[in-house]
Amino acid sequence: MELSCKSEYALLALLELAINYQNGEPLQIRQIAAQQNIPDRYLEQLLAMMRRGGLVKSQRGSKGGYLLAREPWKITLFEVLGCLEGLDIRTCDDDSKLATVDSDVVEEIWQEARKAANCVLQKYTLADLCEKRDSRRQMDIMYYI
Repeated sequence: MELSCKSEYALLALLELAINYQNGEPLQIRQIAAQQNIPDRYLEQLLAMMRRGGLVKSQRGSKGGYLLAREPWKITLFEVLGCLEGLDIRTCDDDSKLATVDSDVVEEIWQEARKAANCVLQKYTLADLCEKRDSRRQMDIMYYI
């Protein structure tokens, strides 16, 4: 399993919105795109998708842009990826195919892996991403004598 480019860009955009959440001012697409190195047109599509999913809200006008729809500590990574990808990673359910012991074993392990991944994604929020980012940045500026 890999994180899709779409999900990675969306998480980076949401991280930027979460970082700026406290000031309450919307960020324009070009600001987010420049800060996170995301193509403008693609970001526009992602933000529209996340707006429909209830993760962000848009504000019109000259000072308009995008804001998180809720507090960063209330938006889980599971919710974000669910909005973008659906997160329904199941093996094919073909009723015409007879289930075998082998396919049952594979399905059982796949479901266990899926459940574990979902638990991790439900555990972390956008606020957690902000904290991890800040501590990494602190480590980068530390120096030892």
